[in-house]
Amino acid sequence: MKENNKRKIRFLNVFVIILTAFLCFVIWQIRQNRQLNVQQIPEKQANINFSSDINVVATMQDAISVDTVWCGTFQLIWNDLIKELVKQEIHFEEPFDIVEHLNKQEFDENSISDEYYYKKWGKKTLDLKKEIETGIEQKFHEKSDVLENIDWSEEALDRETLERYLFYVMLKRSFSYEKEFSELDNGKFGNQYENIKYFGIDNSTKEDVRKQVEVLYYDSQKTCAVQLNTQEGDVIILGKGIEGTTFQEIFDNMQKKSEIYSGEKEFLKADYLRIPEISFQVKKEYQELQNKGFYTYDNQELIIDKAIQTIQLKLDKTGGSIKSEAVMEIECLSAMMEEETKPRYFNFDEEYVIFLIEKEKDKPYFAMKIKDITKFQ
Repeated sequence: MKENNKRKIRFLNVFVIILTAFLCFVIWQIRQNRQLNVQQIPEKQANINFSSDINVVATMQDAISVDTVWCGTFQLIWNDLIKELVKQEIHFEEPFDIVEHLNKQEFDENSISDEYYYKKWGKKTLDLKKEIETGIEQKFHEKSDVLENIDWSEEALDRETLERYLFYVMLKRSFSYEKEFSELDNGKFGNQYENIKYFGIDNSTKEDVRKQVEVLYYDSQKTCAVQLNTQEGDVIILGKGIEGTTFQEIFDNMQKKSEIYSGEKEFLKADYLRIPEISFQVKKEYQELQNKGFYTYDNQELIIDKAIQTIQLKLDKTGGSIKSEAVMEIECLSAMMEEETKPRYFNFDEEYVIFLIEKEKDKPYFAMKIKDITKFQ
């Protein structure tokens, strides 16, 4: 039992005012012209080539397809929205699975250390924007890729007759291996994609590199999982051949298989490891959440004007880095009432998943499922 608990620890180690008749009329006009106004606001954006064909989900409980990623940043600002403003679960007139999943708050501040993220919320003012920009510069030496997607004109700021709020978070983490992995020859990914860049372990790789890898389980080349340990304490988990329609199901199934696996957990001299290099940037605007009314605990009507998340990940033979931002703009509308050792091949050269988790935390802070590797290189 003690050993199982140790394994589990290691494995599991990444959100009032009654308005006057005049204000109600203003709100009605806003709703009538919202789409037109959005089109008239030019979006300023950093010079980043965001991918348009990678799917993003808001929670580990959302149904996933191929080529999908998740990061916990959007959940963090949703949690703040409930805690600081709504003070109850959020419900739209039309139910959405994504909202129900976000309301469960399965990922929260206890799932990740403070050093990984910066977050701030408040009245939507230029002072708040400056405070956020100063905060992320001081903590991460970074600039925001999403704040300029928000309308900061005087008419769009918080004012006495129309309250507006902004919720923001940035997650930034870099990690490295104590020893570099080998750069492998380019090769195929699945049966479709060629000339893909790989790193990993082959028969020329030094022994001390192998010590950075732990086997979680191995049934065959088609069903296997390993974890890569980094100097900073982050754990990179890679798995193939696991059933599940959500990242949570896949992660739980991998955990169960690892706990009952009785084979060799050490990465042996005869074993091989092949991992694609990863470099991608994706931006998601949660249009399904925007411009729909919901109510606070005291019947104040709110809407989400903007809900945006970005995710950037790099992974190579030296380590990797992840940066993710999420921003949500809220508007208050109205108040209403010993045999020969055979080699094992941990070749992640076809559809597979990746999770990033802080050591000794029980929830990942990033997940990805890849089928078309060309979208990620």
